[in-house]
Amino acid sequence: MKILTAAQVYQADKFTIEKQQISSDALMERAAVQIFEWIHARLQGAPVLIHIFCGIGNNGGDGIALARHLAEHGYNIKVYVVNYSEKRSKDFLLNMERLKDRKIWPEFINAETTFPEIQPNDIIVDAIFGIGLNRCPDNWVCKLIEHLNASKAFTLSVDIPSGLPVDQPLWDEAKVVYANYVLSFQTPKLVFFLPQSGIYLENWEVLDIGLDAEFMMNVPTTFEFLQKHDMQGLYIPREKFSHKGTYGHAMIVGGSYGKIGAVHLSGKGCLRSGAGLVTLYVPECGYDALQSSFPEAMVITDEEEDYISKISFSLKPSSVGIGMGMGTDEETAKAFGNFLKSIEGPLVIDADGINILAKHPEMLKDMPKESILTPHPKELERLIGTWKNDFEKLEKATRFSSTYKCILVIKGAHTIVISGEKGFVNNTGNPGMATAGSGDVLTGIITGLLAQKYPSLHAAIFGVYLHGLSADIQVSRTGFEALIASDMIENVGNAFVELFRREEPNAKQES
Repeated sequence: MKILTAAQVYQADKFTIEKQQISSDALMERAAVQIFEWIHARLQGAPVLIHIFCGIGNNGGDGIALARHLAEHGYNIKVYVVNYSEKRSKDFLLNMERLKDRKIWPEFINAETTFPEIQPNDIIVDAIFGIGLNRCPDNWVCKLIEHLNASKAFTLSVDIPSGLPVDQPLWDEAKVVYANYVLSFQTPKLVFFLPQSGIYLENWEVLDIGLDAEFMMNVPTTFEFLQKHDMQGLYIPREKFSHKGTYGHAMIVGGSYGKIGAVHLSGKGCLRSGAGLVTLYVPECGYDALQSSFPEAMVITDEEEDYISKISFSLKPSSVGIGMGMGTDEETAKAFGNFLKSIEGPLVIDADGINILAKHPEMLKDMPKESILTPHPKELERLIGTWKNDFEKLEKATRFSSTYKCILVIKGAHTIVISGEKGFVNNTGNPGMATAGSGDVLTGIITGLLAQKYPSLHAAIFGVYLHGLSADIQVSRTGFEALIASDMIENVGNAFVELFRREEPNAKQES
Protein backbone atom coordinates (compact mmCIF):
# COMPACT_ATOMS: atom_id res chain seq x y z
CA MET A 1 0.00 0.00 0.00
CA LYS A 2 1.48 3.31 -1.07
CA ILE A 3 2.11 6.00 1.54
CA LEU A 4 1.37 9.38 -0.01
CA THR A 5 2.68 12.78 1.00
CA ALA A 6 0.21 15.58 1.72
CA ALA A 7 0.92 17.09 -1.71
CA GLN A 8 0.19 13.75 -3.40
CA VAL A 9 -3.09 13.40 -1.52
CA TYR A 10 -4.18 16.79 -2.83
CA GLN A 11 -3.16 15.71 -6.33
CA ALA A 12 -5.19 12.51 -5.92
CA ASP A 13 -8.23 14.53 -4.82
CA LYS A 14 -7.92 16.88 -7.80
CA PHE A 15 -7.35 14.04 -10.27
CA THR A 16 -10.37 12.15 -8.91
CA ILE A 17 -12.64 15.19 -9.03
CA GLU A 18 -11.70 15.93 -12.63
CA LYS A 19 -11.78 12.37 -13.93
CA GLN A 20 -14.96 11.30 -12.15
CA GLN A 21 -16.60 14.68 -12.83
CA ILE A 22 -17.70 15.22 -9.26
CA SER A 23 -17.48 18.22 -6.96
CA SER A 24 -15.03 18.51 -4.07
CA ASP A 25 -18.09 18.57 -1.82
CA ALA A 26 -19.14 15.16 -3.19
CA LEU A 27 -15.74 13.76 -2.32
CA MET A 28 -16.06 15.21 1.18
CA GLU A 29 -19.47 13.59 1.47
CA ARG A 30 -17.94 10.21 0.59
CA ALA A 31 -15.46 10.65 3.41
CA ALA A 32 -18.14 11.66 5.90
CA VAL A 33 -20.34 8.70 4.97
CA GLN A 34 -17.43 6.29 5.40
CA ILE A 35 -16.67 7.69 8.87
CA PHE A 36 -20.35 7.56 9.85
CA GLU A 37 -20.70 3.94 8.73
CA TRP A 38 -17.57 2.99 10.69
CA ILE A 39 -19.00 4.58 13.85
CA HIS A 40 -22.54 3.33 13.33
CA ALA A 41 -21.38 -0.26 12.79
CA ARG A 42 -19.82 -0.16 16.26
CA LEU A 43 -22.28 1.94 18.26
CA GLN A 44 -25.56 0.81 16.69
CA GLY A 45 -27.37 3.85 18.05
CA ALA A 46 -25.98 3.60 21.60
CA PRO A 47 -26.99 6.56 23.83
CA VAL A 48 -23.50 7.96 24.20
CA LEU A 49 -22.64 11.66 23.91
CA ILE A 50 -20.40 12.38 20.92
CA HIS A 51 -18.40 15.63 20.97
CA ILE A 52 -17.35 16.63 17.44
CA PHE A 53 -14.55 19.21 17.33
CA CYS A 54 -14.23 20.75 13.86
CA GLY A 55 -11.68 23.10 12.39
CA ILE A 56 -12.59 25.57 9.66
CA GLY A 57 -10.82 23.81 6.76
CA ASN A 58 -11.70 20.65 4.87
CA ASN A 59 -10.95 18.41 7.84
CA GLY A 60 -13.48 20.44 9.79
CA GLY A 61 -15.86 20.11 6.84
CA ASP A 62 -15.58 16.33 7.16
CA GLY A 63 -16.53 16.67 10.82
CA ILE A 64 -19.50 18.95 10.10
CA ALA A 65 -20.80 16.57 7.43
CA LEU A 66 -20.35 13.65 9.83
CA ALA A 67 -22.38 15.51 12.47
CA ARG A 68 -25.29 15.76 10.02
CA HIS A 69 -25.31 11.99 9.40
CA LEU A 70 -25.06 11.20 13.10
CA ALA A 71 -27.92 13.56 13.94
CA GLU A 72 -30.10 12.09 11.20
CA HIS A 73 -29.65 8.67 12.79
CA GLY A 74 -30.59 9.85 16.26
CA TYR A 75 -27.18 10.11 17.90
CA ASN A 76 -26.66 12.50 20.81
CA ILE A 77 -24.08 14.99 19.53
CA LYS A 78 -22.49 18.30 20.38
CA VAL A 79 -20.70 20.15 17.60
CA TYR A 80 -17.91 22.67 18.18
CA VAL A 81 -16.13 24.88 15.66
CA VAL A 82 -12.55 25.64 16.67
CA ASN A 83 -12.31 29.18 15.36
CA TYR A 84 -8.55 29.46 14.87
CA SER A 85 -8.73 31.60 11.70
CA GLU A 86 -11.02 33.96 9.82
CA LYS A 87 -10.59 31.88 6.66
CA ARG A 88 -13.06 29.10 5.87
CA SER A 89 -12.86 26.48 3.16
CA LYS A 90 -15.68 26.49 0.60
CA ASP A 91 -16.83 22.98 1.48
CA PHE A 92 -16.74 23.70 5.20
CA LEU A 93 -19.15 26.62 4.67
CA LEU A 94 -21.41 24.52 2.46
CA ASN A 95 -21.71 21.80 5.10
CA MET A 96 -22.27 24.37 7.83
CA GLU A 97 -25.31 25.61 5.94
CA ARG A 98 -26.64 22.07 5.63
CA LEU A 99 -26.16 21.54 9.37
CA LYS A 100 -28.00 24.77 10.20
CA ASP A 101 -30.85 23.75 7.86
CA ARG A 102 -31.38 20.85 10.27
CA LYS A 103 -31.51 23.26 13.21
CA ILE A 104 -28.17 22.12 14.61
CA TRP A 105 -26.14 25.05 15.88
CA PRO A 106 -22.46 24.47 16.63
CA GLU A 107 -20.73 26.16 19.53
CA PHE A 108 -17.79 28.33 18.53
CA ILE A 109 -14.56 28.03 20.51
CA ASN A 110 -11.94 30.75 20.49
CA ALA A 111 -9.13 31.98 22.72
CA GLU A 112 -11.58 33.41 25.31
CA THR A 113 -13.99 30.47 25.42
CA THR A 114 -14.30 28.17 28.39
CA PHE A 115 -13.65 24.68 27.08
CA PRO A 116 -16.60 22.26 27.22
CA GLU A 117 -16.79 19.60 29.89
CA ILE A 118 -16.18 16.08 28.61
CA GLN A 119 -16.81 12.92 30.60
CA PRO A 120 -14.59 9.82 30.32
CA ASN A 121 -17.55 7.82 28.97
CA ASP A 122 -18.18 10.29 26.15
CA ILE A 123 -16.68 10.04 22.67
CA ILE A 124 -14.57 12.72 20.98
CA VAL A 125 -14.36 13.05 17.21
CA ASP A 126 -11.27 15.08 16.37
CA ALA A 127 -11.64 16.95 13.06
CA ILE A 128 -9.72 20.11 13.94
CA PHE A 129 -6.67 19.92 11.68
CA GLY A 130 -6.02 17.71 8.68
CA ILE A 131 -3.01 17.08 6.50
CA GLY A 132 -2.75 20.74 5.52
CA LEU A 133 -1.38 21.87 8.88
CA ASN A 134 1.88 23.69 8.13
CA ARG A 135 2.66 25.56 11.33
CA CYS A 136 2.42 25.12 15.06
CA PRO A 137 -1.17 25.76 16.25
CA ASP A 138 -1.85 28.85 18.36
CA ASN A 139 -1.23 28.48 22.05
CA TRP A 140 -4.93 28.45 22.95
CA VAL A 141 -5.60 25.66 20.45
CA CYS A 142 -2.74 23.68 22.00
CA LYS A 143 -4.45 24.17 25.38
CA LEU A 144 -7.70 22.87 23.88
CA ILE A 145 -5.86 19.78 22.65
CA GLU A 146 -4.44 19.28 26.15
CA HIS A 147 -8.00 19.58 27.49
CA LEU A 148 -9.25 16.88 25.10
CA ASN A 149 -6.40 14.55 26.02
CA ALA A 150 -7.03 15.09 29.74
CA SER A 151 -10.68 14.04 29.40
CA LYS A 152 -9.73 10.35 28.96
CA ALA A 153 -12.68 9.99 26.56
CA PHE A 154 -12.32 7.63 23.60
CA THR A 155 -10.98 9.77 20.77
CA LEU A 156 -11.45 9.15 17.06
CA SER A 157 -9.34 11.32 14.76
CA VAL A 158 -10.41 12.09 11.20
CA ASP A 159 -7.52 11.30 8.80
CA ILE A 160 -4.74 12.29 11.24
CA PRO A 161 -4.48 13.32 14.91
CA SER A 162 -4.83 17.10 15.07
CA GLY A 163 -1.56 18.94 15.64
CA LEU A 164 0.52 16.27 13.92
CA PRO A 165 2.21 17.41 10.69
CA VAL A 166 2.32 14.88 7.85
CA ASP A 167 5.66 15.42 6.14
CA GLN A 168 7.85 17.19 8.68
CA PRO A 169 8.91 16.92 12.32
CA LEU A 170 6.63 17.98 15.13
CA TRP A 171 7.05 21.59 16.21
CA ASP A 172 8.66 22.06 19.62
CA GLU A 173 5.69 23.86 21.19
CA ALA A 174 2.95 21.87 19.49
CA LYS A 175 0.43 19.65 21.21
CA VAL A 176 -1.12 16.65 19.47
CA VAL A 177 -4.45 14.95 20.02
CA TYR A 178 -3.92 11.46 21.41
CA ALA A 179 -6.14 9.26 19.23
CA ASN A 180 -7.40 5.87 20.28
CA TYR A 181 -8.27 5.37 16.62
CA VAL A 182 -7.46 7.19 13.39
CA LEU A 183 -9.53 6.76 10.25
CA SER A 184 -7.10 7.63 7.47
CA PHE A 185 -8.41 8.37 3.99
CA GLN A 186 -7.20 5.98 1.27
CA THR A 187 -3.65 5.48 2.60
CA PRO A 188 -1.86 5.59 5.96
CA LYS A 189 0.48 8.46 6.79
CA LEU A 190 4.22 7.91 7.28
CA VAL A 191 4.11 9.61 10.68
CA PHE A 192 1.95 6.75 11.99
CA PHE A 193 5.04 4.52 11.90
CA LEU A 194 7.82 6.77 13.26
CA PRO A 195 8.83 6.59 16.94
CA GLN A 196 8.46 10.31 17.67
CA SER A 197 5.02 10.67 16.08
CA GLY A 198 3.51 7.19 16.23
CA ILE A 199 3.06 7.57 20.00
CA TYR A 200 0.03 9.81 19.37
CA LEU A 201 -2.21 7.03 18.10
CA GLU A 202 -3.08 3.53 19.26
CA ASN A 203 -4.78 2.14 16.15
CA TRP A 204 -5.50 3.22 12.60
CA GLU A 205 -7.57 2.02 9.71
CA VAL A 206 -7.76 3.08 6.08
CA LEU A 207 -11.11 4.16 4.66
CA ASP A 208 -11.55 3.85 0.91
CA ILE A 209 -13.13 7.10 -0.29
CA GLY A 210 -12.85 6.21 -3.95
CA LEU A 211 -9.77 8.14 -4.99
CA ASP A 212 -8.99 7.31 -8.59
CA ALA A 213 -7.44 3.86 -8.98
CA GLU A 214 -5.36 4.89 -12.00
CA PHE A 215 -3.77 7.73 -10.06
CA MET A 216 -3.08 5.53 -7.04
CA MET A 217 -1.50 2.85 -9.20
CA ASN A 218 0.80 5.19 -11.11
CA VAL A 219 1.81 7.79 -8.54
CA PRO A 220 5.45 7.23 -7.49
CA THR A 221 5.95 7.13 -3.72
CA THR A 222 9.00 7.02 -1.50
CA PHE A 223 7.46 4.75 1.14
CA GLU A 224 5.18 1.74 1.00
CA PHE A 225 3.30 -0.07 3.76
CA LEU A 226 3.68 -3.83 3.29
CA GLN A 227 0.86 -6.33 3.84
CA LYS A 228 0.36 -10.07 3.67
CA HIS A 229 -0.47 -10.15 -0.04
CA ASP A 230 2.82 -8.35 -0.78
CA MET A 231 4.71 -11.13 1.01
CA GLN A 232 2.76 -13.82 -0.81
CA GLY A 233 4.03 -12.30 -4.05
CA LEU A 234 7.66 -12.53 -2.88
CA TYR A 235 7.51 -16.15 -1.70
CA ILE A 236 9.50 -18.69 -3.73
CA PRO A 237 7.75 -22.09 -3.46
CA ARG A 238 9.71 -25.31 -3.06
CA GLU A 239 10.06 -27.74 -5.91
CA LYS A 240 9.11 -31.40 -5.57
CA PHE A 241 12.34 -32.71 -7.10
CA SER A 242 14.80 -30.77 -4.97
CA HIS A 243 17.39 -31.49 -2.28
CA LYS A 244 19.22 -29.58 0.42
CA GLY A 245 21.71 -28.25 -2.08
CA THR A 246 18.87 -26.60 -3.96
CA TYR A 247 18.28 -24.22 -1.05
CA GLY A 248 21.80 -23.02 -0.51
CA HIS A 249 24.60 -23.32 2.02
CA ALA A 250 24.48 -20.44 4.49
CA MET A 251 27.31 -19.44 6.80
CA ILE A 252 26.94 -17.59 10.10
CA VAL A 253 30.12 -15.90 11.35
CA GLY A 254 30.38 -14.49 14.85
CA GLY A 255 30.63 -15.19 18.52
CA SER A 256 33.24 -14.68 21.21
CA TYR A 257 33.77 -16.03 24.71
CA GLY A 258 30.43 -15.81 26.52
CA LYS A 259 28.53 -14.82 23.37
CA ILE A 260 28.31 -18.03 21.41
CA GLY A 261 24.55 -18.10 21.97
CA ALA A 262 24.13 -15.28 19.46
CA VAL A 263 25.52 -17.52 16.70
CA HIS A 264 23.33 -20.41 17.85
CA LEU A 265 20.18 -18.27 17.60
CA SER A 266 21.16 -16.84 14.24
CA GLY A 267 22.03 -20.26 12.82
CA LYS A 268 18.73 -21.76 13.94
CA GLY A 269 16.81 -18.82 12.48
CA CYS A 270 18.70 -19.38 9.23
CA LEU A 271 17.81 -23.06 9.08
CA ARG A 272 14.17 -22.45 10.02
CA SER A 273 13.79 -19.93 7.20
CA GLY A 274 14.65 -22.67 4.70
CA ALA A 275 18.40 -22.73 4.08
CA GLY A 276 19.46 -26.21 2.94
CA LEU A 277 22.73 -26.24 4.92
CA VAL A 278 24.14 -24.05 7.67
CA THR A 279 27.76 -23.78 8.80
CA LEU A 280 28.74 -21.76 11.86
CA TYR A 281 32.15 -20.06 12.00
CA VAL A 282 33.11 -19.30 15.62
CA PRO A 283 36.10 -19.13 17.99
CA GLU A 284 37.37 -22.45 19.37
CA CYS A 285 35.46 -21.92 22.63
CA GLY A 286 32.15 -22.36 20.84
CA TYR A 287 32.82 -25.74 19.26
CA ASP A 288 31.61 -28.14 21.97
CA ALA A 289 28.54 -26.09 22.85
CA LEU A 290 27.36 -25.77 19.27
CA GLN A 291 28.10 -29.36 18.26
CA SER A 292 26.12 -30.69 21.21
CA SER A 293 23.20 -28.25 21.16
CA PHE A 294 22.71 -27.72 17.42
CA PRO A 295 23.17 -31.06 15.62
CA GLU A 296 21.71 -29.80 12.32
CA ALA A 297 24.56 -27.32 11.85
CA MET A 298 28.19 -27.79 10.87
CA VAL A 299 30.87 -25.90 12.79
CA ILE A 300 34.20 -24.42 11.72
CA THR A 301 36.41 -22.79 14.33
CA ASP A 302 38.94 -20.02 14.32
CA GLU A 303 42.43 -20.85 15.58
CA GLU A 304 41.92 -18.54 18.57
CA GLU A 305 40.11 -19.82 21.64
CA ASP A 306 38.04 -16.81 22.70
CA TYR A 307 37.59 -14.53 19.71
CA ILE A 308 37.74 -14.42 15.93
CA SER A 309 41.22 -13.57 14.68
CA LYS A 310 40.76 -14.39 11.01
CA ILE A 311 37.89 -15.51 8.80
CA SER A 312 39.11 -18.25 6.52
CA PHE A 313 37.33 -21.27 5.07
CA SER A 314 37.48 -23.37 1.93
CA LEU A 315 33.78 -23.73 1.19
CA LYS A 316 31.88 -21.25 -0.99
CA PRO A 317 28.73 -20.31 0.91
CA SER A 318 25.56 -19.18 -0.84
CA SER A 319 25.11 -16.45 1.77
CA VAL A 320 26.87 -15.13 4.86
CA GLY A 321 25.49 -13.50 8.00
CA ILE A 322 28.18 -11.91 10.14
CA GLY A 323 28.70 -9.87 13.28
CA MET A 324 26.52 -11.21 16.08
CA GLY A 325 28.44 -11.54 19.37
CA MET A 326 31.72 -11.08 17.49
CA GLY A 327 33.25 -8.21 19.47
CA THR A 328 35.13 -5.22 18.09
CA ASP A 329 38.70 -5.68 19.30
CA GLU A 330 41.51 -4.78 16.92
CA GLU A 331 42.35 -8.27 15.68
CA THR A 332 38.70 -9.12 15.02
CA ALA A 333 38.17 -5.83 13.22
CA LYS A 334 41.21 -6.52 11.01
CA ALA A 335 39.87 -10.00 10.21
CA PHE A 336 36.50 -8.53 9.31
CA GLY A 337 38.10 -5.91 7.03
CA ASN A 338 40.12 -8.56 5.20
CA PHE A 339 37.01 -10.71 4.83
CA LEU A 340 35.11 -7.84 3.19
CA LYS A 341 37.84 -7.59 0.55
CA SER A 342 37.74 -11.30 -0.22
CA ILE A 343 34.04 -12.18 -0.21
CA GLU A 344 31.79 -12.05 -3.25
CA GLY A 345 28.06 -11.55 -3.12
CA PRO A 346 25.98 -9.64 -0.58
CA LEU A 347 26.33 -10.16 3.16
CA VAL A 348 23.94 -9.74 6.08
CA ILE A 349 25.86 -7.60 8.58
CA ASP A 350 24.62 -7.28 12.15
CA ALA A 351 25.68 -6.10 15.60
CA ASP A 352 29.48 -5.92 15.96
CA GLY A 353 29.93 -6.12 12.20
CA ILE A 354 28.06 -2.80 12.04
CA ASN A 355 29.99 -1.42 15.01
CA ILE A 356 33.29 -2.22 13.30
CA LEU A 357 32.14 -0.47 10.13
CA ALA A 358 31.18 2.56 12.21
CA LYS A 359 34.65 2.63 13.84
CA HIS A 360 36.42 1.96 10.54
CA PRO A 361 34.40 3.75 7.82
CA GLU A 362 37.20 3.12 5.33
CA MET A 363 35.96 -0.48 5.21
CA LEU A 364 32.62 0.58 3.76
CA LYS A 365 34.04 0.82 0.26
CA ASP A 366 34.86 -2.91 0.39
CA MET A 367 31.38 -3.95 1.47
CA PRO A 368 29.77 -6.06 -1.29
CA LYS A 369 26.95 -4.33 -3.14
CA GLU A 370 23.41 -5.22 -2.06
CA SER A 371 24.61 -6.19 1.43
CA ILE A 372 21.96 -5.96 4.15
CA LEU A 373 22.74 -4.16 7.42
CA THR A 374 20.42 -4.75 10.40
CA PRO A 375 21.21 -2.12 13.06
CA HIS A 376 19.28 -1.39 16.22
CA PRO A 377 18.89 2.37 16.96
CA LYS A 378 22.26 2.90 18.68
CA GLU A 379 24.12 0.91 16.03
CA LEU A 380 22.38 2.95 13.34
CA GLU A 381 23.43 6.16 15.08
CA ARG A 382 27.05 5.02 15.16
CA LEU A 383 26.83 4.19 11.46
CA ILE A 384 25.10 7.24 9.98
CA GLY A 385 25.54 9.84 12.73
CA THR A 386 23.09 11.45 15.14
CA TRP A 387 19.77 12.90 14.06
CA LYS A 388 17.45 15.54 15.46
CA ASN A 389 14.24 13.83 14.42
CA ASP A 390 12.89 10.82 12.56
CA PHE A 391 12.76 12.62 9.22
CA GLU A 392 16.44 13.48 9.43
CA LYS A 393 17.15 9.87 10.42
CA LEU A 394 15.37 8.59 7.30
CA GLU A 395 17.14 11.17 5.14
CA LYS A 396 20.56 10.10 6.45
CA ALA A 397 19.68 6.41 6.12
CA THR A 398 18.56 6.95 2.52
CA ARG A 399 21.77 8.80 1.70
CA PHE A 400 23.88 6.03 3.30
CA SER A 401 22.01 3.31 1.41
CA SER A 402 22.39 5.15 -1.89
CA THR A 403 26.08 5.92 -1.35
CA TYR A 404 27.14 2.39 -0.45
CA LYS A 405 24.56 0.53 -2.57
CA CYS A 406 23.35 -1.38 0.48
CA ILE A 407 20.07 -2.11 2.23
CA LEU A 408 19.42 -0.76 5.73
CA VAL A 409 16.97 -2.53 8.03
CA ILE A 410 16.00 0.14 10.58
CA LYS A 411 14.67 -1.98 13.41
CA GLY A 412 11.81 -0.67 15.54
CA ALA A 413 8.12 -1.03 16.35
CA HIS A 414 7.58 -0.61 12.60
CA THR A 415 10.83 -1.76 11.04
CA ILE A 416 11.60 0.20 7.87
CA VAL A 417 13.73 -1.34 5.12
CA ILE A 418 15.62 1.32 3.15
CA SER A 419 16.91 0.53 -0.32
CA GLY A 420 18.29 3.57 -2.09
CA GLU A 421 15.51 6.14 -2.37
CA LYS A 422 12.75 3.69 -1.38
CA GLY A 423 11.47 2.71 2.04
CA PHE A 424 9.26 -0.24 3.01
CA VAL A 425 7.32 -0.19 6.29
CA ASN A 426 6.70 -3.53 8.00
CA ASN A 427 3.40 -4.29 9.74
CA THR A 428 4.21 -7.32 11.89
CA GLY A 429 5.82 -7.54 15.32
CA ASN A 430 5.05 -6.48 18.89
CA PRO A 431 6.72 -5.09 22.04
CA GLY A 432 7.64 -8.60 23.21
CA MET A 433 10.41 -8.58 20.60
CA ALA A 434 12.39 -6.15 22.75
CA THR A 435 14.38 -9.06 24.13
CA ALA A 436 17.91 -10.43 23.94
CA GLY A 437 18.70 -12.34 20.77
CA SER A 438 15.78 -11.08 18.72
CA GLY A 439 18.09 -9.34 16.26
CA ASP A 440 20.30 -12.43 15.96
CA VAL A 441 17.27 -14.43 14.86
CA LEU A 442 16.37 -11.79 12.27
CA THR A 443 19.88 -11.88 10.80
CA GLY A 444 19.66 -15.65 10.51
CA ILE A 445 16.26 -15.57 8.82
CA ILE A 446 17.43 -13.04 6.23
CA THR A 447 20.65 -15.00 5.63
CA GLY A 448 18.61 -18.15 5.07
CA LEU A 449 16.43 -16.42 2.51
CA LEU A 450 19.50 -15.08 0.69
CA ALA A 451 20.84 -18.64 0.52
CA GLN A 452 17.63 -19.65 -1.26
CA LYS A 453 18.29 -17.05 -3.98
CA TYR A 454 15.88 -14.40 -2.79
CA PRO A 455 17.18 -11.04 -4.07
CA SER A 456 18.64 -8.90 -1.28
CA LEU A 457 15.72 -6.50 -1.04
CA HIS A 458 13.16 -9.31 -1.07
CA ALA A 459 15.14 -11.23 1.56
CA ALA A 460 15.24 -8.20 3.83
CA ILE A 461 11.55 -7.34 3.45
CA PHE A 462 10.33 -10.94 3.69
CA GLY A 463 12.69 -11.75 6.56
CA VAL A 464 11.49 -8.79 8.61
CA TYR A 465 7.87 -9.76 7.98
CA LEU A 466 8.38 -13.44 8.96
CA HIS A 467 10.37 -12.43 12.05
CA GLY A 468 7.58 -10.16 13.29
CA LEU A 469 4.82 -12.60 12.38
CA SER A 470 6.52 -15.44 14.28
CA ALA A 471 6.57 -13.20 17.37
CA ASP A 472 2.91 -12.24 16.87
CA ILE A 473 1.92 -15.91 16.75
CA GLN A 474 3.81 -16.71 19.95
CA VAL A 475 2.74 -13.66 21.94
CA SER A 476 -0.86 -14.87 22.07
CA ARG A 477 0.43 -17.72 24.23
CA THR A 478 3.15 -16.06 26.30
CA GLY A 479 2.26 -12.38 26.48
CA PHE A 480 4.85 -9.70 25.76
CA GLU A 481 7.07 -10.14 28.81
CA ALA A 482 7.68 -13.88 28.48
CA LEU A 483 8.49 -13.87 24.76
CA ILE A 484 12.11 -14.89 24.08
CA ALA A 485 14.18 -15.15 20.92
CA SER A 486 13.95 -18.96 20.79
CA ASP A 487 10.16 -18.66 20.63
CA MET A 488 10.49 -16.68 17.41
CA ILE A 489 12.66 -19.40 15.88
CA GLU A 490 10.13 -22.08 16.82
CA ASN A 491 7.34 -20.12 15.14
CA VAL A 492 9.00 -19.31 11.81
CA GLY A 493 7.31 -22.40 10.36
CA ASN A 494 3.96 -21.27 11.73
CA ALA A 495 4.58 -17.89 10.11
CA PHE A 496 5.00 -19.54 6.72
CA VAL A 497 1.76 -21.47 7.31
CA GLU A 498 -0.06 -18.30 8.39
CA LEU A 499 1.14 -16.51 5.28
CA PHE A 500 -0.98 -18.80 3.13
CA ARG A 501 -3.77 -19.56 5.59
CA ARG A 502 -7.11 -19.26 3.87
CA GLU A 503 -8.98 -16.18 5.05
CA GLU A 504 -12.43 -16.62 6.50
CA PRO A 505 -15.26 -15.08 4.45
CA ASN A 506 -15.77 -11.39 5.23
CA ALA A 507 -12.56 -11.32 7.24
CA LYS A 508 -11.33 -7.83 8.01
CA GLN A 509 -8.68 -6.59 5.62
CA GLU A 510 -5.26 -6.33 7.21
CA SER A 511 -4.14 -2.76 7.84
